[in-house]
Amino acid sequence: MKAVRIHAYGGPEQLRYEDIDLAPPGPGEALVRHRAIGVNFADLHNREGRYPVPSLPHVLGGEAAGVVEALGPGTEGLRVGDRVAYAAGGPKFAPGSYAEARLFPADRLIPLPDEIDDVTAAALFTKGLTAQYLIRSVFPVGPGQTILVHAAAGGVGLLLCQWAAHLGARVIGVVSTPEKAAVARANGCRHVILAGDPDIPGRVRSLTAGEGVPVVYDSVGHDTFELSLDCLKPRGLMVSFGTASGKVPPLDLFTLNRKGSLSVTSAAFAWFVQSREELRARAADVIDAVLSGVVKVHVHSQVPLAEAAEAHRALESRRTIGATVLIP
Repeated sequence: MKAVRIHAYGGPEQLRYEDIDLAPPGPGEALVRHRAIGVNFADLHNREGRYPVPSLPHVLGGEAAGVVEALGPGTEGLRVGDRVAYAAGGPKFAPGSYAEARLFPADRLIPLPDEIDDVTAAALFTKGLTAQYLIRSVFPVGPGQTILVHAAAGGVGLLLCQWAAHLGARVIGVVSTPEKAAVARANGCRHVILAGDPDIPGRVRSLTAGEGVPVVYDSVGHDTFELSLDCLKPRGLMVSFGTASGKVPPLDLFTLNRKGSLSVTSAAFAWFVQSREELRARAADVIDAVLSGVVKVHVHSQVPLAEAAEAHRALESRRTIGATVLIP
C-alpha cells in the first residue's frame, strides 16, 4: 500500500510517498482502511525531530477515519465494516496514519455515528478531544469568565472558542490576520486581537477593567509565552498545549510569584486519554457537541495523501484556517 514516510528529520521535502508492507492484524489489533487522515502540528514536530519517532524510516500522522477491514484475535465490540476514527498520542501509540491503511489497537478506536462523515471525523478527534480536556478538565470554563485563546482560528482554536462561548464564557481570541479575525468572531470570539499588536497584554487588560484573565490557552509557544503570563490576573493559569513557534523559553519560577502567584501547566493529550474508558467518555462529549450544534468542524482543505508535503508547508506558513485533511 501507499504511505508517506520520513527517512530523516527535516523540512517538508523529507516526506516520501512510497510503497510499504502491512502485516495482518495481531492480537487486539484492527486493520483500518483509511478514508480521510487528519493533519496536526504534532506531525510537523515529528517530521522535524522535535517529537522523535520510534525509528526511521517511519510513517507520520496520528489521526484518521475509516473502516475496519480485518480484526485480530481478542478484539471485542467491533465488526468488519464498522466506521471508526482514532487519535493517537503519547509513546504507546506511534505515528502511522499517513497511509492507505494501518494497524491500531482495537480498544482505542472510536465508533462513528452516521451523522459524522469521514472527512469531518478525520479533522475532529485530536483537536476536539484537546479542546474538551482543556475546557472541561485543565481549567473548567463556565459562565461569567473571560478567557484568552491564542491561534483562535486554528484547528483546536475554533473548536475551543465555540465550545467555551456556548458554556457562557467571554472569549478573547488572538489571530494572525484580519481574515482569521473575521472567522474567529463568527466562531465564538467576542473580541479579537491581531498577533502583531505591540501590546496584547494591554489590550486584554483594557477588556477586563484592568484585571486580566483567569486563564490563557496557548498553543503557539516561544513567541507568546511571556506575553501570555502578562495577560493573567493574580493566581491565573497559563495553559501551554503546543509549540507552533518553537519551544517555550526557560522560566525562572520566581517570575510566577512576582507576576501574581501565577500557575503554569503543560497539558499533553496523552495524559487525558490514558484509559479506554476516559477516551470513550471524552469522545462521547465531543460527538455530542458536534451533533447538538455546539461546535462546527471547519475543514480548510482536502489534500491528496501524495501531496502531504504541501499540506505541511501550508500549515507552517499559517495559511490555513481550521483543519487540513489528507485523502488517500
